[in-house]
Amino acid sequence: MVLDHEREHSSRWAAVVSIAAKIGCTGQTLNEWVKRAERESGGVTAEMAARLKALERENRELRQANEILRKASAYFAAAEIDRRFKP
Repeated sequence: MVLDHEREHSSRWAAVVSIAAKIGCTGQTLNEWVKRAERESGGVTAEMAARLKALERENRELRQANEILRKASAYFAAAEIDRRFKP
């Protein structure tokens, strides 16, 4: 129910609290049930999705930095070779 009605609320917690009141349990209990159901179904939790997105961004930034360093290294190596052969 929480996953079905999550879009109708401002956050997942708001959906959990709303549905928990209707079914007669605490929000924390229902939240734990939802997390367990996501893990068991192989679904990605919101926290895992956010972590994955952050890691992908970091990976992209590191690849860009490596490319810049590779180009700078090639530039300075070429400049060193030119300097050695000039009279």
